[in-house]
Amino acid sequence: MKKSLLALAVLASFASAASAQSSVTLFGGLDLNLRYAKSSGATLKTMGTDGIYSSRWGVRGVEDLGGGLKAGFWLEAAINPDAGTTNAARYWHRRTSVSLMGDFGEVRLGRYLTNQFTAYADFDPFGTNGVGDVNKMHQFMGSGVSSGTRADNIVGYFLPGNLGGIYGSAEVAAGEGAIGNKYVGVRLGYAAGPLNVSGAFANVTAGGSDFKRTTFSGSYDLGVAKLTGAYTQGKWQARKQTVVQIGALVPVGSTGTFKASYTSGNANTAAEAVTGDSKQFAVGYIHDLSKRSALYGTLSRVSNSGRAAVGVSGSPTVRAGQASTGFEVGVKHTF
Repeated sequence: MKKSLLALAVLASFASAASAQSSVTLFGGLDLNLRYAKSSGATLKTMGTDGIYSSRWGVRGVEDLGGGLKAGFWLEAAINPDAGTTNAARYWHRRTSVSLMGDFGEVRLGRYLTNQFTAYADFDPFGTNGVGDVNKMHQFMGSGVSSGTRADNIVGYFLPGNLGGIYGSAEVAAGEGAIGNKYVGVRLGYAAGPLNVSGAFANVTAGGSDFKRTTFSGSYDLGVAKLTGAYTQGKWQARKQTVVQIGALVPVGSTGTFKASYTSGNANTAAEAVTGDSKQFAVGYIHDLSKRSALYGTLSRVSNSGRAAVGVSGSPTVRAGQASTGFEVGVKHTF
């Protein structure tokens, strides 16, 4: 009996040590809303998704290798909770990465959000989600680049978190023969107390020439309100577009947040051949039911001129130069 108890104690100690050295976490959340959108004389009522949170599920883990070195992995897939579907072409399309981490920072390989995207997304009061999303205002002006949100085949380096508020990353993604996928991006920022400022530059090779994007962004928390702003210039050959956003997040009591943003996207003369100017005004409110659940509502309007045809999420087809309006109320729950 004593030998059995001793054996159980030894096994328990091994299990405890293994648990301390590595961890695996299941995470995710769902966001559904009722959405009304109008454009070019047409209206559309839908059950929308991702109003304030991108619906997803994933698994991530970290193993302690000793000596301050850790290894980690991250698998993350999108969910369309209105229909119970996923991304058919790429199941784990949101993120697939493996990392080595230590006092030197993090070396990360795989597919994930680029720092050219996070440079302005981190300062969007609407988190690049829902009808108030700022990402739709950024145009690629016929360059052949389809998206700057994520890239395949990234080799990235992230600064450690003990540099007195300084943060940053450098990323390189091989094209592997595909047009529009060869990517280089750098970002450097400073966050301490109420202040957070960031600068980023990216270059994507597309169609034999380079699409370049430069972003300066920041936020300042006044206590009664958090002010945000971002300036981005995209350039391909002679075509340029400048996107400027200003925003605010205002706490309402202990459970509410009021959000507002104004965004202006302006094309130069050369870019007017493929796009025009767009302006968006968005307001929203989030009521937290708990740390994991919230109710929300968002109203947004996009005005277009020239060849611009930017529409809010879930909008009917937008004709060039016409406006798009959207309203949504929904619920979010994370786990």
